[in-house]
Amino acid sequence: MEVFWFIIIAAVLAMFFVLDGYDFGTGIIHLFFAKKEKDKEVIAKSAGLFWDSNEVWLVAGGGMLFMAFPTFYASVFSGFYLPLIIVLWLIIFRAIGLEFRNQFNYQMWKTIWDKAFGISSLLLALFFGIALGNIVRGVNLGGVENGISVYEGHYFFLPLWDSSFSPLSETPGVIDWFTIVIGIISVVTLAIHGATWIILKTNSSINNKLKSIIFNFNIILLVLTIFSLIIWQIINPNSLNNFIEKPYLIIFPIIYFSGLTGLFFVKKVKKDIYNFIFSTMVILGGITSSLASLFPVILPSTNSINESLTIFNTATNEYGLSVAFNWGIVGIILIIIYFVIQKRLLGGKIDTMDYGH
Repeated sequence: MEVFWFIIIAAVLAMFFVLDGYDFGTGIIHLFFAKKEKDKEVIAKSAGLFWDSNEVWLVAGGGMLFMAFPTFYASVFSGFYLPLIIVLWLIIFRAIGLEFRNQFNYQMWKTIWDKAFGISSLLLALFFGIALGNIVRGVNLGGVENGISVYEGHYFFLPLWDSSFSPLSETPGVIDWFTIVIGIISVVTLAIHGATWIILKTNSSINNKLKSIIFNFNIILLVLTIFSLIIWQIINPNSLNNFIEKPYLIIFPIIYFSGLTGLFFVKKVKKDIYNFIFSTMVILGGITSSLASLFPVILPSTNSINESLTIFNTATNEYGLSVAFNWGIVGIILIIIYFVIQKRLLGGKIDTMDYGH
């Protein structure tokens, strides 16, 4: 049952990063590349019509995590308290940036909320990448100092950064040079994903330019991916063991690199949906490869005193898992119905659809 819930929650959170990920990416493109008011309006609309339904997947994932793995939920939400509060504020500003920009037809008003939307989207992409970097790097469980645990073995608290700014520190912070690299990879990946979404859903005047941007960003992403794999071996020399011991897990890196390869043909592909599928494959492949490399660990311990958190030592009891199963199925069905109805109502190009008035 623990493995089942791990797969379900991973799938739900992956859906969040695919769906809300294009909202983040749209904000990044909007911030740096949309110059004309018409383009700004339609690009903001391509995120604004979908962001609220996409974030349902994050709420669902958090609820399922609480039901199935309460110890992990409590540990992460206390340990990452500071960055989570920052993420909460960024989500708020991204939402009100989208909802407020068209309330008044004044250029200064629109500019303020455009910046709120774009900067919040950029920082959200960065912080979610940093969060993934923390998960694969591990944390100082128990707050061990001089060989003694300050907290219980499954709790921790991280400052935003440690004075050494090193992932190899005894007391690493949320932000270090390794997590920054993963954060930048997240920003580039979601910018690509947002660009493929804009091309798919709008007739923006910058769509052809975005194809060149996707191609160039994809080169950067390939270089960063190779670099991250190298430094990951420095931080965790055993990070690839799961793929050697369980060869079937190699399917996840294959998905990632297949999507990455497909994006190099962005200018030649005639159907825009294919480019969106390729960028989706990059996100899904990256997340699942990271989780597969750790399984069954879900939060590594950077010290030798307290054991890592796994799906087995953080799960609730069998009764709790069975109750979570029954209610989880109901919740997933409702989300899927909601998702399907919305996507059908908002199918095709959204340029002429009304939003924000």
